[in-house]
Amino acid sequence: MDEVRVEQSSFQMPPHEGFTVTHFLTVSDLDRSVQFYEKVFGGKVVSRGDKEGAPPYIKIANTWLILNVGGGPTPDKPTVTLRPPPDPDEVSSFMNIRVADIHACYRLWRSRGATFLTEPIEKYGETRCYIRDPDGYIIEIGQSKPGFQYG
Repeated sequence: MDEVRVEQSSFQMPPHEGFTVTHFLTVSDLDRSVQFYEKVFGGKVVSRGDKEGAPPYIKIANTWLILNVGGGPTPDKPTVTLRPPPDPDEVSSFMNIRVADIHACYRLWRSRGATFLTEPIEKYGETRCYIRDPDGYIIEIGQSKPGFQYG
């Protein structure tokens, strides 16, 4: 089986200075989603949450992922309802993972249960493909072409 090297940094949550970007996903089944991100991407489960509603936190490479089951408005977002995507083929955002070897990642993550929409395809200045997670979110996996200049 291929090995994919993931750089682990001294990245801390919460940050002691500056800020950290964390991706929040509303999911229908916390355990299923935690298992997916832990197994497919080798994520480290920092917290599985608790019965009082604290969400699971997963460290994936140099970022954090928060999973929650969503729900209705709260005092700090009085008009917002969170829910998993109702139609996995209609999206407005997605996570983008940049890799050093897309073909190795494709083989490894597929062997770990990732469902890819296609094999890696060359597009513009990169080779890319997409994974669908258990709730239908898509995740772009991309490898930039050597020497390609953006912009």
